[in-house]
This record gives sequence, structure tokens and C-alpha cells, in this order.
Amino acid sequence: MTARNGQLYQLSLTGVVGGLMGIFITRFFGGGSRLNPDNILEQVKHQFRQESPIEGAWIEKHAVPFQKFAVKSRVYYGGITRYEDDKLVQYQFVADANTGSVLDIHRL
Repeated sequence: MTARNGQLYQLSLTGVVGGLMGIFITRFFGGGSRLNPDNILEQVKHQFRQESPIEGAWIEKHAVPFQKFAVKSRVYYGGITRYEDDKLVQYQFVADANTGSVLDIHRL
């Protein structure tokens, strides 16, 4: 093994170990923390308001288990009500409790 190959191997190993330590530290010190459901609701309301005013909104305060295909997480269920073509329309959404990402949304 040449000195250059040894340096590359050492850098690769350092990168892998650093990445694993980052994952461990994140999970140990707060990776399991959940976002405030009210903040998630405000984000969803903001997105809906870009299209039209909303009449009402809600979100459950307790995260529940959720699985879509092979992906498992904890989520909050919520809903938005707004007028579309002079008719009141309701939407239900599912938001990841850790990231706030909307995983699913459908019109009721």
C-alpha cells in the first residue's frame, strides 16, 4: 500500500466513523424529540393560504404510529377547511412528528 492510498483509506474511515457518531449523537441527544404540533399546523396553514383563505384548521396533539410501505414513523393527524367554488371543502393531512413533513394529504 502506498502512502497516498493509506491516506485515502484513513480519510474514508474517518468519514464513516464521523457519520456514525453524528447519527448516534443525534438520536441520543434529541433525535427522538418531536416538533410542536401547533408549529406544524401553522406551516400547513401557510401553504394553503397561498392558494386561498382558510376557514378552519385543527391538529391532534398526540403523535401516533404510522407506516407507509416500509417507512415507519410517528405522525400527527390534522385538517384544513376552506371554500372552493363557493363550497366548503375539507382536507385531512398526516405530518411527520419529527420533521413536520406532510406525508399524505387528501380531500374529504
